[in-house]
Amino acid sequence: MPQDVIIALDFENREKTLSFLDLFRGSKPYVKIGMELFYAEGPDIVREIKARGHRIFLDLKLHDIPNTVQKAMRVLSRLDVDMTNLHAAGTIAMMQAAKEGLTRPDGTSPLLLAVTQLTSTDEQRMHDELLIPATMPETVAHYARNAQTAGLSGVVCSPLEARLVKDACGDGFLTVTPGIRFADSAADDQRRVMTPARAREGGSDFIVVGRPITASADPVAAWQRCLNEFLG
Repeated sequence: MPQDVIIALDFENREKTLSFLDLFRGSKPYVKIGMELFYAEGPDIVREIKARGHRIFLDLKLHDIPNTVQKAMRVLSRLDVDMTNLHAAGTIAMMQAAKEGLTRPDGTSPLLLAVTQLTSTDEQRMHDELLIPATMPETVAHYARNAQTAGLSGVVCSPLEARLVKDACGDGFLTVTPGIRFADSAADDQRRVMTPARAREGGSDFIVVGRPITASADPVAAWQRCLNEFLG
């Protein structure tokens, strides 16, 4: 299975993003472009970073009626990203429509992942605010099986649930896990977190790391540390 560290480019504009990437001389880390940067700069920032040689996880978490998501994914498929996602809560029909829209005329497509539960959501909030009575592990495993039924490549989940996803869907079903922190880092607004090494042991295929790298005094060293801890 592929494994890598994906840096979350959670910056507010093109200038800060490219200045950050300029620090990685000779290296082309896998990066995530999320809503803040995409909404600020539009598709052009995706094209520019792709032209620099980076693999891209476009993290927009689509969630709408199947027809709308299918059409949106058809547009995103033209950006030549390597990975993108939607919310598993949108139902199997929505995920199937997304997969169809994302598939290019030649039959190729980026990896498509379903977000199970956000790492900022704990089980109590899931019960009290989302009115989901099942446990967090039961909910994540059920959403993962739905995503597999819909033909997706994997899920985005907490590293705490990566192993149960593998148990539910098999080792070939990808787990991409945010909520990664070094042992000496603050958790910030994340509630379900794990270190890179523990995430690897727990079944994560890709880890998404933001502030522990982007807010570091030496982002390149922090990225290298993360690679070392995760890849072993």
